[in-house]
Amino acid sequence: MNFDDPLIKLAIVLVAGIVGGELVGRIRLPKVTGWIGTGILLRMFDQYLSREHHFDSGLNPANVTAFGPYMNFVLGYIAFTVGAALHFASLKNAGKRIGLLLLCEAIITPSVVFVALRYGGGMEIKSALLLAAIAIAGAPGTTVLVVQEARARGILTRTLVAAVALIDMVAVGAFEFVWAFIRVPGVGVNSLQAGFGNMGVEFGFALIIGFGCAGLALLLTRTLVGPAFVGPTMVAVILGSWGAAAGMGVSGILACTFAGIAVSNLRHATVRSTEAYLHSIGGVLFAAFFTFAGMKLDFSLVLPSLTLVLLFFAARFFGKYAGAFTAMQIAGVTKSVRNFLGLSLLPHGGVAVGLILLVQGDPNLTELSSEVTTIGLAALAINQLLGPSATRFALNRVGESGKARPRLLDFLDEHRITVGIEGKTREDVVRSLARQLCATANLPVDEETFVQQVLTREMAESTCVGHGLMIPHAVIDADSKLEGVLGISPRGLNFKTPDGRPIHAVLLLATPENERERHLEILAAFAHLITHDENLCEQLYHARSAAHAYNVLHADDAEDINYFLDEVMEEVDIAEEAGQERTRN
Repeated sequence: MNFDDPLIKLAIVLVAGIVGGELVGRIRLPKVTGWIGTGILLRMFDQYLSREHHFDSGLNPANVTAFGPYMNFVLGYIAFTVGAALHFASLKNAGKRIGLLLLCEAIITPSVVFVALRYGGGMEIKSALLLAAIAIAGAPGTTVLVVQEARARGILTRTLVAAVALIDMVAVGAFEFVWAFIRVPGVGVNSLQAGFGNMGVEFGFALIIGFGCAGLALLLTRTLVGPAFVGPTMVAVILGSWGAAAGMGVSGILACTFAGIAVSNLRHATVRSTEAYLHSIGGVLFAAFFTFAGMKLDFSLVLPSLTLVLLFFAARFFGKYAGAFTAMQIAGVTKSVRNFLGLSLLPHGGVAVGLILLVQGDPNLTELSSEVTTIGLAALAINQLLGPSATRFALNRVGESGKARPRLLDFLDEHRITVGIEGKTREDVVRSLARQLCATANLPVDEETFVQQVLTREMAESTCVGHGLMIPHAVIDADSKLEGVLGISPRGLNFKTPDGRPIHAVLLLATPENERERHLEILAAFAHLITHDENLCEQLYHARSAAHAYNVLHADDAEDINYFLDEVMEEVDIAEEAGQERTRN
């Protein structure tokens, strides 16, 4: 019997990873930590059998190479998914803080790492530059997995998921620049031109490939491919983007990220089809992938270079934290997000491994590869084990874990909130908010039709309910989901109101026939907010930003108005069971 078949090896790695993940999950740590740790143990076990018993178990790093296409597909899927999170209409209010975060990541993190390695550890300048660029990279797959496992939702989560793919793109760009820069003799105009040119080529070709594959697939789904095969077509986009990028010698991660961005912004609903299609096998993909990733990390490399490894790890952590803190301070986000975003950026993963392997395989960098590989992979091993727990800890401390469960006001995400709305008339305000709603939601009616329905309802009976609140709305004759946007005016809008108070909050709702009950619950929730909780009401009316308003509505203090729907349904079920029991008795 031959146990050397790749599928048997995959089965062994998969089962071992699943068991390791479940055991670690029982002590309330992220399963990805268990998968990575299992991979490291499998490598150590193989080394022990080979050394002590001269037996080749087949569970060695060579297996990772043998399963290269599998690893590439999962990396491509991760990159596509994270790229799809960059839905520009949804990131309207998050653009400033994400832009500041990327700028600080591009400057502060590599600067801190370079200074620490060069002047604190005495490392050769070229190696320090390469490791400084590699330090920028994060771990989109690990990060997204931890967020999903924690069922997290909130401002830190949105910033983290949206930024993590862009941070990797910054890392690839910085690496390409440094890579070209250090291969040109001397330091001058030629080396700078080579660096920028290499970076431009990498991004340019990756963008063309990603957008080209996505555009072709979307054309097929609109003309030929039926709904049942939208998911498989998007899988082909991932495979085609990675394969074309590999054939042209550019980054497959970048190409798949650009493909995800294109699909998300050209036809956003298609992203959900892809995620739904692969969701059922997501556990298989990730458990084996991260177990294989753990098998690439050799802890025996840590001891000989322990000082530099710890220095690199500490400098990267300090750089990440300082960069995120600085960016969020300038952006004016809440204290909790500012204090914990940097910690959530600690994971270091697939892109970093790929960049290290590029150094390892470049004959022009032979004299640097040993040092960069040893320190980079050893520090990466520490980051991979500690990073997921750090991200989970940050999500818990900010209070965003478990918030992805359905809630009454889920439709009021950050990009559905505008602070500082203005308008001389109620029609001006309604049109402004309707424009925002149609840009961020797929309404079954066109904008002008919806506006006219709202204004007709408003003329028949004003929706200014007093206490600074106005709730214009229209009932849509369609079977869809309730959508809405919230406009806030700290100064107040001087409209005619029952109590003479200016309007500070305008909640515009598009309610389908099948959501009338939820519509009434939302009206009751806001009425409760403005009449029974003056503190929350004042915080909402004078919110500094959309993120601040989001936090007010979705914070634990607002549970009475923005409750978890599953808990309410559970209470209803319990009440009904109790009633039935009383009837029987």
